[in-house]
Amino acid sequence: MCEALIFLNGDWQDGVAVRDALKHADSPKRLIIAADGGLRHVYALGLRPDLVIGDMDSVSPDQLARAAAEGAHIQTFPTHKNETDLELAALAALAGGCRRLWLFAALGDRLDQLLSNVQLLALPQLAGVPTLIVSGAQRCWLARPDGTDVHGQIGETLSLIPLSASAEGIRTEGLYYPLHGEALHFGTTRGISNLLTAPHARISFTEGLLLVIHTLNGA
Repeated sequence: MCEALIFLNGDWQDGVAVRDALKHADSPKRLIIAADGGLRHVYALGLRPDLVIGDMDSVSPDQLARAAAEGAHIQTFPTHKNETDLELAALAALAGGCRRLWLFAALGDRLDQLLSNVQLLALPQLAGVPTLIVSGAQRCWLARPDGTDVHGQIGETLSLIPLSASAEGIRTEGLYYPLHGEALHFGTTRGISNLLTAPHARISFTEGLLLVIHTLNGA
């Protein structure tokens, strides 16, 4: 299975979740994609990009020239476009046959970009394609009504945040505060800061969208 590691131009937060996700860079079937200025993180990690994509308003010209010389594909888009660089990168990953996406440096001091990056997880084209934002010790992804599994250590924090008007019929296994068919509603905080009580937790529900945020133990 092809996996894409997509690097954005946000803040780099090292941590156990990031280091665990970076292990996928060693996979023989993977794409390293820099979304515009995310190329700086690719080179800081000693990786080589397969694709650099975006309007190129924040990438270093020297690093862009280096990527081209190393054989990376460069896709340049107009500044006045309807998609963010991340959306372009995600769509390119899908077009390249990738069936799992890891998003790095998606968070930073631009609240609009942060929220946009999170809500992009609901992009219709990504349905059925596991797409995870990783930052520091945290990883987050979007769960749809077919449910999701969480693998971790007992005591780790897990939060469930509805991204639709409500998420209905939620049932959980392996969490300290269980749900037995209840709903979580947009704008309420009931799903924050639950805890894993087993190495494997299961969340299923009948309707809506849930953002799952898993905070791993360890530095």
